[in-house]
Amino acid sequence: MWLLDKLLRRLIRSGELRVIDHRGREYRYGTPDPARAPVAIRLKDARVGFDIVRDVRLGAGEAYMDGRVEMVEGDILALLDLVRANTAWELKKGRRDGLGKSGSTLLRKLNRLNWERRSKRNVAHHYDLSDRLYDLFLDVDRQYSCAYFTDLGNSLDQAQADKKAHIAAKLYLKPGQKVLDIGCGWGGMALYLNRVADVDVLGITLSEEQLKVARRRAEEAGVADRVKFELIDYRKVEGRFDRIVSVGMFEHVGTPYYKTFFRKCHALLAEDGVILLHTIGRMGGPGTTDRWITKYIFPGGYNPALSEIATASEQARLIAADVETLRLHYGYTTEHWYRRVTEKRAEIEALYDARFFRMWQFYLAGAVVTFRHGGMINYQIQYIRNRHALPITRDYMAEAEERYRGM
Repeated sequence: MWLLDKLLRRLIRSGELRVIDHRGREYRYGTPDPARAPVAIRLKDARVGFDIVRDVRLGAGEAYMDGRVEMVEGDILALLDLVRANTAWELKKGRRDGLGKSGSTLLRKLNRLNWERRSKRNVAHHYDLSDRLYDLFLDVDRQYSCAYFTDLGNSLDQAQADKKAHIAAKLYLKPGQKVLDIGCGWGGMALYLNRVADVDVLGITLSEEQLKVARRRAEEAGVADRVKFELIDYRKVEGRFDRIVSVGMFEHVGTPYYKTFFRKCHALLAEDGVILLHTIGRMGGPGTTDRWITKYIFPGGYNPALSEIATASEQARLIAADVETLRLHYGYTTEHWYRRVTEKRAEIEALYDARFFRMWQFYLAGAVVTFRHGGMINYQIQYIRNRHALPITRDYMAEAEERYRGM
């Protein structure tokens, strides 16, 4: 416990944390904060503290999953928010945070080698889980990416509908165009673009479960002849498309393949075409994916710095026509997801077990605080091949977005 005690005394300055060890001894950290309720945890065995200090993110995540860390006051979101608020990205001055970086450089690089067979396996690990799980916490359209809150009082369903309108407006769509949706999920974006803009869409995914749902939805909507879905890697797609959209997929490409991704997009895009890339990104320079997320949630996943995206896309001779940073929206989105998951605990445990529920809850709580206080944000980058492909001002975006929201 003495190692964990030393770490927490250095980390926790604002807000109160109580830690009760396996023998019942209590330790206190921080100072009262009127805006934050106190948090208390119990360590269930003598080794927990050592496991956490040895690798904070992996150790803490596994200890919570296994029930070796028990919440006594507050929930896991309150605990992680307290820690993250004391190590906020804006507070750092060119140094590593108190949570540290773990894992060898070689291992991190190997984990990002998402060749085709490995990419499919990595996608299946996360997206081929039970449909029922995603129904329990996502919006009605199953948008598993950052929503867009024009008003913080909006429901999750409204915010996700507004996200689709926001993206569609940036694509500068015209009836009859061919659109490629790279990483189409359960088909929501493809079906939306067809409905509001009268375009034909090919959605591609590596998830067999998502493919089944997307195809069924297109059939039920009576548009299967215009909105098609295929189980195919983006590297294998052929043809020419007027528009390309990719939402929440670039995080799975892997840094060694960024140039491949953008070169393929350039080859697939019509001369006067438009690309809209929506991805989680990181503030500052390149970084690492923590070992807990890699092991349990997103194997092969990595959230890029803007510099990494720009370097790769520039070499593919794509013009960044518009760049928007969504600083806070994913924090609000994941908070909705976290609350829904917590409310559906009994149903999730019935689907899987208590350990899985704690894993999923820890994952979403970690996401909330990473977007609240950590270095993660979202980027929407619009690309073109030809500088004359779009109007000279951005007015068309606002006009189209207003129109799509009314549909």
